Amino acid sequence: MAAPPSVLCLASYFKGAAFLIECKRNGARVTLLTAEKLLSENWPRDHIDEIHALSDLYNLDHVINGVSYLARTRKFDVIVALDDFDVETAARLREHLRTPGMGDTTARYFRDKLAMRVQARESSIPVPDFIHVLNYDRLHEFMKRVPPPWVLKPRSQASAIGIKKIINQNHLWKTLEELGDRQSFHLLEKYLSGDVYHVDSIVSERKVVFAAFHKYGAPPMNVAHEGGIFTSFTMKRADPEIAKLREMNKKLIANFGLVRGVTHTEFIKSSNNGRFYFLETAARVGGAHIADLVEAATGVNLWVEWAKLEIGRGKKAYTLPKLRSDYAGLIITLARQPQPDTSAYCDPEITWRLQDKNHHVGLIVRAKKWDRVQELLNEYRERFARDFHASLPPPEKPTS
Repeated sequence: MAAPPSVLCLASYFKGAAFLIECKRNGARVTLLTAEKLLSENWPRDHIDEIHALSDLYNLDHVINGVSYLARTRKFDVIVALDDFDVETAARLREHLRTPGMGDTTARYFRDKLAMRVQARESSIPVPDFIHVLNYDRLHEFMKRVPPPWVLKPRSQASAIGIKKIINQNHLWKTLEELGDRQSFHLLEKYLSGDVYHVDSIVSERKVVFAAFHKYGAPPMNVAHEGGIFTSFTMKRADPEIAKLREMNKKLIANFGLVRGVTHTEFIKSSNNGRFYFLETAARVGGAHIADLVEAATGVNLWVEWAKLEIGRGKKAYTLPKLRSDYAGLIITLARQPQPDTSAYCDPEITWRLQDKNHHVGLIVRAKKWDRVQELLNEYRERFARDFHASLPPPEKPTS
């Protein structure tokens, strides 16, 4: 019988406790590499064999040197990025140490917004019209062909960080001048209005074995840039649009080359023509407590199942846990209060409350009927706006 693997986990944010616990529960040796400022966080230390820290995980040379030093006396069988910002670093480490798993090329499809759009387009998956911010003649041609507004997106950021809505050519050239030598690390994309959906999947040996379908109350970019309250909810299981999303998601995973793991993928349904377009994907658990939302609706903990896949390494068949067929809704906002009090929210459908995060408030509700989830989200959206809501400009770079 093969010995349990040694797992190195990279975490530039405090997340993934359930993943670490499940790895240890399955007998793995667990090493965590994180940033110094996160050492005081409430990591599940009883389930971690070693914790090491660097000043940050963004200096790739420092990370490679540090992990290579550790590897002098340790063998890492599995390297896992717990956050989106660590995906490329983990891929480079696998290449450097010759550890099995997703390498640089595949990681690009799940991290680089330009690479994933090119790959989607080549796979005949609809994407909003876009161009690499590189050649000025081609940029002029794009702007003549595609009317504004446009969206300027950093290629390797997460969520809405660094994204700018561009209203005309003058606005674009001024913004590019400010970017200087960082221009080529961006893409310009046609702005589409419409509803945004997310599909959260489990992939085993290149096959999508589980997918949960949810819809944002308002597009995340709108919430980040215009202020507002973030919501997401389970789609009706009889909704015919699920079939379209399922097929696009399946095609995307097949063409992007992920062997095993979890994915969080976003699609937009254009308000102009009713068609679905691919927005972006990530080879990790969705942020903003989407994993908790998925678990509330389906009973599937994506962190735990991801750990099982990494420990199994394809050597034994993966089996899904028993699924639940409920509906769930998530609501989160910045709060004026350092420690918001949600004790007045006492409906029995509440299954989760955001804890220990200053100036944030959040709830998840679960019900057998979709209409009840909508009723509660609508009520809470009004109450959150009155009781808690605050807003800040979107960050230009990642924060923790």
